[in-house]
Amino acid sequence: MAMEQQQAQAGNSAALEQIFTQQKLAFKAQSYPSYEQRKQNLQTLYQMLVDHQDEIAAAISRDFSNRSADETRLFEVMTSLNGIKHSLKYLKKWMKPSKRDVGILFQPAKGYVLYQPLGVVGVIVPWNYPLFLAVGPLAQALAAGNNVMLKMSEFTPDFSVLFKRLIADNFRESHVTVITGNAQIAQQFTHLPFDHLLFTGATSIASHVLHAAADNLTPVTLELGGKSPSIVAQNADLKESARRIAFGKTMNAGQTCVAPDYVLVHSSQQDAFIQAYMDALKQFYPNSIEGNPDYTAIVNVRQFERLQHYLTDAHAKGAQLVQEHAAPDGRRMPHVVVTNVNDDMALMQNEIFGPILPIVCYQQIDEAIEYVNARERPLALYYFGYDKAEQQKVLHETHSGGVCLNETLMTAGMEDMPFGGIGASGMGHYHGHEGFKTFSHAKSVFVRPKFSLMKLIYPPYGTFIQKLIYRLFIR
Repeated sequence: MAMEQQQAQAGNSAALEQIFTQQKLAFKAQSYPSYEQRKQNLQTLYQMLVDHQDEIAAAISRDFSNRSADETRLFEVMTSLNGIKHSLKYLKKWMKPSKRDVGILFQPAKGYVLYQPLGVVGVIVPWNYPLFLAVGPLAQALAAGNNVMLKMSEFTPDFSVLFKRLIADNFRESHVTVITGNAQIAQQFTHLPFDHLLFTGATSIASHVLHAAADNLTPVTLELGGKSPSIVAQNADLKESARRIAFGKTMNAGQTCVAPDYVLVHSSQQDAFIQAYMDALKQFYPNSIEGNPDYTAIVNVRQFERLQHYLTDAHAKGAQLVQEHAAPDGRRMPHVVVTNVNDDMALMQNEIFGPILPIVCYQQIDEAIEYVNARERPLALYYFGYDKAEQQKVLHETHSGGVCLNETLMTAGMEDMPFGGIGASGMGHYHGHEGFKTFSHAKSVFVRPKFSLMKLIYPPYGTFIQKLIYRLFIR
């Protein structure tokens, strides 16, 4: 059995290397695709999503055991299409060389930055938004003129097989290809000498990705997560804040990298907030969760059991659990609010990534800020309140990948703003122009005309002209 596994591993590795070599050779043959070629690639990707949106939604729902087709259309298909449209709108502008000042000392001359494709880009796609988190970096890598290899998650097998077929039907394997398979194949994927590697996933795996990439000096973008806090100011609109936080937490059943992980509320408002949060859940899902097509399930048994362990552990350590529904329906897990939490609990040590919302109380806003700053820097931070001075205080005194004021999730959906983490929540950015630049090499180009005064500073040194230059520029 061990010999068979080794042979299979060697075969997978050889297949990956073969595809990678094909892509490198194809890129070498066409290392700077024209605007029209890039535009056509983006339009092909766009039409592929439009034509197959129903199949995509159905496949993702099967992988989750249930996810609303509307949820997939709104937050995977539509966001992916918006990203492609944004790239199409600005692509010609992004491709233009960027003029730079060369300074009077170097005249006559001109300088500019040429944004050149990197080559072959690797993208590791997670399971929670398998379409959006594949198409987002894919579209921007194509806009930048690259060839792309995508490794899909083994936890979304139906969608991965479908996406692999759709890509194969619309793109040459030497241009864009989809890789499926288990974690072992993913590990082999990270060891390929890509020209850039983008990983979206758990912080615990990111260090392994970095180590693998380091062997090839491959630049890496890491899109991770962490415990994104929501701070509800004492003067906030409590009901509206609770409703918006509930929306952020219910989307994909909390299986979102920028989902509100825990809420900081003033101690005098904890009960009122919980009531408002529960009322919002009832509005979103007025009927039982049993068989509810709008209620997203947990992706697999492993993740479901992990979340159940968080609740058991928290309850055993003194937490109080508040939930509307007493029992799950299959992997449809009831939303739970947890109070009286402490740092010994597993749910306060790890990113929750599910429908569990801990409540932490504070007395003063400085206490809430200090609580956030005492922990790893999150991918997102949410502040609810309309006091401008307090908004600025939170913005200036906390660090996070992005911030929403009086909203959740939207940092991940804005195509004209960079999306990325800081510290333990990631490194690098993509989306929009930042994504184009991430997947491009900014090549400095200095152009000297036939006539040049540079000979005036050639050796031998100590001439009158050189001394005059010193007097003019060194003072």
